[in-house]
Amino acid sequence: MSSNPKHSRTDQGRMPTTVEQWDYIELTLEGTQAGNPFTEVTLAAEFVSDAGEQVGASGFYDGDGIYRIRFMPTVPGVWRYRTRSSDSELDGIEGAFTCLPANGDNHGPVRVRHQYHFAYADGTPYRPIGTTCYAWTHQEEELQEATLATLQDGPFNKLRMCVFPKYYQYNTNEPSYHAFEGSMEDGWDYERFNPLFFRHLERRIADLRALGIEADLILFHPYDRWGYDKMSAETDDRYLRYITARLSAYRNVWWSLANEYDLMRAKTTDDWERFAEVVTSHDPYDHLISIHNCIPFYDYTRPWITHCSVQRVDAYRTAENTDQWRQQWRKPIVIDECAYEGNIDWGWGNITGEEMVRRFWEGAVRGGYVGHGETYLHPQDILWWSKGGQLHGSSPARIGFLRTILEEGPEHGLNPLPSDWDVPRAGIEGEYYLYYFGFNQPSYRHFKLDPGVRYQVDVIDTWGMTVRTLDQTFEGNFRIDLPGKQYMAVRLIRVR
Repeated sequence: MSSNPKHSRTDQGRMPTTVEQWDYIELTLEGTQAGNPFTEVTLAAEFVSDAGEQVGASGFYDGDGIYRIRFMPTVPGVWRYRTRSSDSELDGIEGAFTCLPANGDNHGPVRVRHQYHFAYADGTPYRPIGTTCYAWTHQEEELQEATLATLQDGPFNKLRMCVFPKYYQYNTNEPSYHAFEGSMEDGWDYERFNPLFFRHLERRIADLRALGIEADLILFHPYDRWGYDKMSAETDDRYLRYITARLSAYRNVWWSLANEYDLMRAKTTDDWERFAEVVTSHDPYDHLISIHNCIPFYDYTRPWITHCSVQRVDAYRTAENTDQWRQQWRKPIVIDECAYEGNIDWGWGNITGEEMVRRFWEGAVRGGYVGHGETYLHPQDILWWSKGGQLHGSSPARIGFLRTILEEGPEHGLNPLPSDWDVPRAGIEGEYYLYYFGFNQPSYRHFKLDPGVRYQVDVIDTWGMTVRTLDQTFEGNFRIDLPGKQYMAVRLIRVR
């Protein structure tokens, strides 16, 4: 592979000989500690498969004279690599490894599929059922383990989380690690990263991967007292290059440029566009990427944005706008913050479990995906939305029930269909229909469909988590009796 054999070496570096497709493999090198390797040494490698696929990956300095290059092979077979570095001791190192086919629950990174939906790289459908736990990695170790145990038993397959610590109501504790060397008292050395901070973060991302959970990483946010929200442009860009070099090879990473970008007054649209270019140009695997609003929406038509990560537009109406946003932006709609189930003083954090579940179903039948959060008061201020720990609300089990309904539904996801004025529906014309009645409570409903096609009818209690399949099948115009209570749905499946 070497274009200059006199300057290539195969006797340096440590690397496994095999890796599974879409897992990462790591080349570890020993090099100089002189000066500041974070800023003075560049390192990358070119990876080429025996099928001709070629991928470039950036390396990074991990402290104590250790340099690493991480790579996620996308196709099985033999891969060869060669390093490039400004340090002659790290330059021109060559080697090879074998990529084995993926197996088990490894389906690869998530991609946008069928314009408004998602699937893993191997084509397996993925329906994002997310929750928010902003600062869980910045809590005590015992609490982090409790969070992972809760996630293991819960319905969620996506977790919104901040890279930097958070300072806000119910979350004022000091984190164990900071991203840079130095201190609040003496100042941060923005030219020297703290590898312990990043090693801890990537360990937790790996823990989520083992649970089948996507890590939706928030790269910037405004709730800060340490200065991360007001770093210089040079520091911002260096941080983004470093974190993409460290984390891009994890298949379960999504990038969120910011949580509530519009509250970060020191940043401009030009900054966000530059950040997007830095991240996408240094991520060779094209992970999903978006940016999250507080009040004004970002321009989600921007080509680098893969999906729309939105917050509620007022205290009440949010999920009802999903189909409108689909038409406006022509991308997947993920309502990452529809408000939180809880009982704190703020309206964004005191909706009921019933209302949380209703918003999930409204978003689903309108062709999108809604995210969960929980903000119940706790004597030690351990609120799930920020610190993690345990869930106390009534919505997670019902959200899990909805996830089952979605996974049993059309393979390519639910798309909205022309609906009556008082009830939305989704599905595939002539094949599958899902009607959701929300807070209404009809005792019966007339359905008008084409004659000659017979349907199995399921009456779904979305709160009671039951599905009652009616004994007979129906076609054309027919009446279905309902229990006269809220949060009911009806599913029609064509009988072959």
